[in-house]
Amino acid sequence: MTNINTKVKEMCMCAMMAALMAVCSWISIPIGEIPVTLQTFGVFAALGILGGRLGTISVLVYIFMGAVGLPVLAGFSGGLGAFMSASGGYISGFAAAALTVWAFERFTKDNIFLKGISMILGMAVCYLFGTVWYVAAFLKAGGGVSFGAALSLCVLPFIIPDLVKIACALIITERVKKYAAGRS
Repeated sequence: MTNINTKVKEMCMCAMMAALMAVCSWISIPIGEIPVTLQTFGVFAALGILGGRLGTISVLVYIFMGAVGLPVLAGFSGGLGAFMSASGGYISGFAAAALTVWAFERFTKDNIFLKGISMILGMAVCYLFGTVWYVAAFLKAGGGVSFGAALSLCVLPFIIPDLVKIACALIITERVKKYAAGRS
């Protein structure tokens, strides 16, 4: 394949994964005060299928689409207001999670277990970004919430669902890569 064909294929794959993240964000399962969406599944599927560099680009495209107002975020929302909300740090945390997975890519190679560990670390980084932002947003609004209270509301109920989403993303990654290898 020529260089231009490779670039076009990469751009299309990044756009397709950004679209997958948008669709996944619209799928919402109410489990408590904050619903579970499939956004993180989309993020980790993109990273698993495309690899760190292209997966991170697709996450950044998704975040950019939300920032400019396209309704690609959870609850069909978009715009800078979504990023400024108490949960906006989790959206930014997707980029940090992607960068974390990309940073560990040279160590994980094709080892699915190590890929899973890097994704779990990426999710932990996303949780950290989001929780710090959540606490800061409440402080700025004149209220207050402790870091522990924010963790119990915004992280603890999501650990098991996020681990399941990472496992599903890894399974799909392996299947898609096997299929793609057979079609090359």
